[in-house]
Order: sequence, then C-alpha cells, then structure tokens
Amino acid sequence: MRRLFVHSLVLTAVMGLAAVMGTAAAPASAAPAVPYIRGTSTVPVYLYADAIRESVWVQTPLDNDYDGVPDKVAVDVVRPRAGNVRVPVIMQASPFYGCCGRGNEKERKEYDAAGTISKQPLFYDNYFVPRGYAVIAVDMAGTGRSTGCTDTDGREDTLGTKAAIDWLNGRAKATYADGSPAVATGWTNGRVGMIGKSADGTVTNEVAATGVEGLKTVVPIAATSSGYDYARHNGVVVSPDANESLFHMVTSRPAEACARTLAELDAGSDDATGDYNAFWAERDLRPHASKVRASVFLVHGLNDGSVMTDHFAQWWKGLKVPRKMWLSQAGNVDPFDFRRAEWVDTLHRWFDFYLQGLHNGIDREPQVSMETSPGKWTDQPAWPAPGAHQVQVQLGNGDGTTGTLGGRSGTGERTWVDNPDLFEDAATANPNGAVAGRAAFLSGPLTRDLRISGTPAVTLRVQVDRPTTELTARLVDYGTIQRVNTIYPNEGIRTLDTESCWGASTAADDACYRDTAQDVVTSDRGILTRGWQDAAHRVSLRFRVPLQAGRWYSITVPMQATDQTVRARHVLGVILQQSDLEYSTPSTTGATVRMDLRGSHLTLPVVGSAGLPQPGKAAPRVKAAAAATSHKGTHRRNSSIP
Repeated sequence: MRRLFVHSLVLTAVMGLAAVMGTAAAPASAAPAVPYIRGTSTVPVYLYADAIRESVWVQTPLDNDYDGVPDKVAVDVVRPRAGNVRVPVIMQASPFYGCCGRGNEKERKEYDAAGTISKQPLFYDNYFVPRGYAVIAVDMAGTGRSTGCTDTDGREDTLGTKAAIDWLNGRAKATYADGSPAVATGWTNGRVGMIGKSADGTVTNEVAATGVEGLKTVVPIAATSSGYDYARHNGVVVSPDANESLFHMVTSRPAEACARTLAELDAGSDDATGDYNAFWAERDLRPHASKVRASVFLVHGLNDGSVMTDHFAQWWKGLKVPRKMWLSQAGNVDPFDFRRAEWVDTLHRWFDFYLQGLHNGIDREPQVSMETSPGKWTDQPAWPAPGAHQVQVQLGNGDGTTGTLGGRSGTGERTWVDNPDLFEDAATANPNGAVAGRAAFLSGPLTRDLRISGTPAVTLRVQVDRPTTELTARLVDYGTIQRVNTIYPNEGIRTLDTESCWGASTAADDACYRDTAQDVVTSDRGILTRGWQDAAHRVSLRFRVPLQAGRWYSITVPMQATDQTVRARHVLGVILQQSDLEYSTPSTTGATVRMDLRGSHLTLPVVGSAGLPQPGKAAPRVKAAAAATSHKGTHRRNSSIP
C-alpha cells in the first residue's frame, strides 16, 4: 500500500490545480473543501457500508432491437454519502456481468430483493468509494438488465456505453426502475475514468475514440483495437462465427428481439473470404486514435495468445495524449493477479491525478514499465525501446535441411507440403532434423544479449501450386531458462489458497481475493512471437488475388509486436510452415511451397548495435525436444477468454 502523507492538508480550492493541469484538474464546481484528500492522495474517509447504491437505466440514441423505443443500458452505481461534495466516477462497462463473471474468481453482479445493486465484481468499489469516488458498472446493450442487442464492438456497444457518460454529464436521460427520473449531476462532477479487461477494455477504447466530453482517462487491459485483427490473421480466419458465438455467450434478450442483429453479424463478418470490409472498418479503432482526448494507461501481456500484441502496439502508436503502459510476460491476465500491490498503488495514483487533480508526480514517472524476465521489471521512457532499428537478416542454406540466420544471402531452396497436423510443439522441436511441413533456420550462439523491440517480419520469395495458402512464421529463442508458463487456461499465474483484502467490505460484497503467484517453468525454448499471412491477401486485406502456379512471389509475413531479450549463448530460430490449426482455423489447400533463399530474409527490430553472429557453413546443433503434452485441439487463440 502507498504510504500516506502524515499531515492532513484539506484542499479548500481545486481551481488552482486547473491552471497547471488542464484537463487533469477537477472542475470549478469542486471548489468546496474535500474531506477525502490529504496532501496529494485520496484517503478512505467514507463508510463503504453506508454508501449509496442505486440502479438506473440510461437511454441511448439507438434502437437496434427495432421495437420503436430507444434502447436503455442498465447502470449500477455505488457512491459515497458525500453530502454536497461532487465526486468523479470510475466506470467499467462489460457484456459479461450476467453470463461469465469478471476477474480471476468470476464474480457476477448481485442484487437485493428490491433489485438494487448489492455487489459489484472486482475491488474497485470497495477500494475507491471510501476515497471519494463513485464506481459504476454498466451492462452493455443486450446483456444483463439492458435492452437493445449486443453487436460485438459495433455502434450499439460503443454508443450505448457512451450514453452512460453523457448521463453523468447531464446530456442523456435515465430513470429508476419505477420510471422516475434519475439525475447524476447533483452528486458527480462529470469526470469519468473507464477501466476494463478484454472485451471491457475494448469498449473502453471504443468510447475513448469518440472523444466524448467528460471522459478524462481510460485504462484498457488486454484490449483489442481492431475487430478484424482479433478475428483474422491477415486474411486467415481465426475462428468461424466468432462474433455470433460471443453474441450467444453474453446476450440476455429473447431470440426474436435480436434475430436481425445476429443475422447482420453473420453476414458482415464474411468468414467465407477473410476480407476486410465495411463491417470490420466500423470495428477498427486505429484510424480514430487521434480523436482520443482522455489520457491512457494501457496494460498488455507480451505472451497474450488471445488478444495479440499488435492490438496494443498499433493503438499505442496512434495515440496523441498523455499515456503510460505496463507490459508483462503473462498472457491474458489482469495486473491485479500478477503485480497486485504495485497495481493498486499505481492505479490509485493515476486516478487521483487525472480524476481528482492531485499533483502526485505520476505524470513525471517513466512512461513504460516492462517485465523482462519472470518477476523482474524495468522502466523505460518510451516504446518501442529507444534506439530500436530494423536489421535485415539473411536466410542461408546451412546443411540443406536446417538453414542459417545471418551472413550473406544464401543460395538454395526449401520445399515443403502443407501439414495441418503440425502443431507448435512439434514444429519448433528438434530444429536440426527434417520435419514434414516446416522449414527451420538458426543463428549461431549469440555472443551477447540481443533485445528485440518492435514488430519483426519475414519476407519470402515463393512459388505456390495452389491459388492460396496460409504462411506461418515463428521466432524462437532456443536456450534453457526460466520462463513464464502462459499455456491456456492459466495464462501465467497460479491461484493460491490464501487471500488478501483491498478495500472495505460488507456482508454482501467483500474486498478479499485469493492471492496468485507467477507460474514459472524451466524450458528449452520460448516462442518470442508469431505471424500469419494468407497468400491471396498479400496485395490487400480488402480483396484476394489468387496465386498462379509456377510464378515467383515476394510475400511478407508480419509477426506480432514483441519486446524480448534473447540471452547470450542462446540461438535464435525462425520456423516456417503453412496451416496453423492452433491459432487459426484455415481451410488447408494442401499446397506445396517452394522458397528461394536468395530473395528471402528476416527483418528484426534490434536495440543497440548487437547483431547476429556470422553463421558457419551449417547451423549449430540445438537440443529442443517436443513437449510431453501438445496444444493440439486447444485452439488457444479461439478460446473466447472473457
């Protein structure tokens, strides 16, 4: 827990802060004395058990269940009994409150006999309400107690959630269950911070991209920034009917009410082609990053196999606002479960700065905090790492079976037939041997640590005897070391039997959660990043251009963004194959690929001057046995982790 200042300094005016903090300061209406502020921190002065709990329904501008009545989203409020002091709001919108729960313990909303919220999932209300914040939980359209129909990151999800912020600022109407008006402007100053993980984090990004007035900061955790890139890998379908599956998972509406929306999801996603179309453009936030006016505190796992790392990298690149980022070695995990004490402290100071206008110095801290190895964190001023630059690495012939990385472009070819039964463990094992359906290339043992920060890619000069095929590339660190075990479903953590408490409790809603520990294993290799490309989408994601047999093509397979360090004496490897049934659901064409090494190369974003050592005539011998268990059939990328 953050040490609080001993002296009790009560702020009697906040307007002075506004002069120096701009959008981060509280509005002039917060000028009366604020009893929950001590120095540069909020402190718990309000009784959580005495908090005001209410449930309201906010009118949205849409009617996508086509019943002739504007849709309404259910908003459950827990706020301090603060008298005439108007407080800021922490808001989490989710489609999962009713179906699946939130957090590691899958908590759901609970209500009293009168239908008023008695338990909100997660610790936010327990911790922040006593400190002078209101915490609200929004059932996204078509889920929980809301009307309308969920449209999977479309206009309804976005504008329905945005309406809650409009209500908090007096721009939208709401009612209680009995139909009487519900007004928020008497108890809130309209300053809102949104937070959420996975789909909850995605809608946080979506609402921020509208530039809505009143939204001052957002905290997206493992969030997507492109619906297309979640459902496709450069033209390769990840999971057919993914949008419809999510709809069925979360919807609380009668089937007949949302049949039209469901049909639109099915038609718009266009699984048959994998093309980027108007449906996906509506769900692509990256072109709208410059519209974001709220500050951003982004959290993502570098080994997230569900929400891939390009989601944070592309979003981060486009933002023009104050921002901060945590990058962990975990998978799809909330920081509350991999760095709990530091997370609560940092989140507290972040909200205090941007919602309460308190000068606590968090804006002057390093922009990026990153886990470089299990449990070891370091700070840096930016991402990608300062000094990262692209280095082209040639592919050599080696011994004719295993190729080399580095040196001059080698003569020679590789030919392999699509093997859809080749899963990652087998594809990356025994890189010195011949394995049907793959091509392997190894560097020499590194003479010094090699840091890769950014987006790698491989460019392949190929002939393909079918109109298309999937091309898959993996960048592998060969060397025995401790690594975070991110295999689904634990994603890098172990849940313990002990508990710790983070805030105040009531009989209905306690603030105690089971502790977690990092799941660390010793392994002989680690996958640094992966990449996929449908060959027929090599020209554009919007349409397909079939390949002609016998013709040479240069096709680039972009990999996911990463930031990893390959240790000295380890070997860097590139593994190429075609179909990847573990992270996608391609329609295998049975293609044969012929690759010319002279026109093929790896592009690495390298930090500093360290490069790959010059290879010998043959690749080094590397021990990397297949794992005892295979991921076959798990489809980690398709797991729909909520």
